Amino acid sequence: MSASELSLVRPASLAEAVAQVENGARALAGGTDLVPLLRDGLVRADTLVDVRAALPRGIQGTRIGAGTTLADLERSEEVPRALREACRLAASPQLRNMGTIGGNLRQATRCWYWRLGFPCFLHGGDRCHARAGEHREHAIFGNERCASAHPSDPAAALLALCATVETDRRAIPIVELFRLPTDDERDVVALEPGELILSLDVPAPDASVYLKAMDRRRFAFALVGVAAARFGGEVRLGLAGVAPIPWLLAGPEGLDEATPLPGTAYKVQIARALLGRALDAVAPG
Repeated sequence: MSASELSLVRPASLAEAVAQVENGARALAGGTDLVPLLRDGLVRADTLVDVRAALPRGIQGTRIGAGTTLADLERSEEVPRALREACRLAASPQLRNMGTIGGNLRQATRCWYWRLGFPCFLHGGDRCHARAGEHREHAIFGNERCASAHPSDPAAALLALCATVETDRRAIPIVELFRLPTDDERDVVALEPGELILSLDVPAPDASVYLKAMDRRRFAFALVGVAAARFGGEVRLGLAGVAPIPWLLAGPEGLDEATPLPGTAYKVQIARALLGRALDAVAPG
C-alpha cells in the first residue's frame, strides 16, 4: 500500500490508542524509523495511529514516559549519565528532537541486506547474506543465524541500567524485551502483537557512562557502544552494535566468547578499549 493510501488516526485517549494498535494498526510517534520503513516497503500498514498525544511523556523520578524524546532525555539531570550520553550520541539534533525513547527500542536493524529486501533470515529466509557477504558493520556475538547489529545506543544504556519496560499489559525487564531470532520467531523484540510500550523505570546507579566508537565523529551508528553502570559493588555492562540485540556482557572476560566474522574481528579490539575506559569511569573514588 502506498503512503497516499494510508489512514491516519489521532486517538483522544490512551485507551483508544491501545485499542487501535491491538486492532492491527501501527503506532506512530516520532516516525524517524517507521516512516522510512513504510516508504521503502519494509513495513506495511493500512492505518497509522498517532500516539504522541496519548503516550506518557516526561521524567518523574525513575519513571520515563515512552513518548519522551531523546532530546528531552539528554538534557535532564534526573536521567543517569549513561542514558543521557547514549541519547546525545544517537543521532542528529533534528532526529533527537523527534525520536521517542519508546520508538527507539523498536528500531529496526541497519543491515543493508535487510534494508534492501534480500530474503535473509530476518525476512523469513533460511540464510544470513551478511555472513558470506559484506559484513564490516555486523555482529560479533549471537550471530549464528543473523549477523545484523542492533543500532540502538539508548537500549544498551538501559540494559546496563537494569531498566524495566512497562507496556499496556505487563512489566518486562529490558533484558527480556530483546531476544535473538530463531526459526520460530524472527522478531528480535519480544512484544506481543499490538502491545504498546508506555513507560520505563530506570533505577539510579552510583555511577554510569556510555562510550561509542563510530565511523564519523558525530551522528553515526555505533560500530561498538559500551554502557557501564555501577550499583554498589556490581557493574553492569551493555553493548551496542555488536549483536542482533543489545548485548548484556557479564564482565570483561565475556569478550573472549565473541564469535566475530572475518570482517568484524576489529570490533573485539575496539570493545576491549572502550570497556577499559568505561570501567575506569565508573570505578569508586
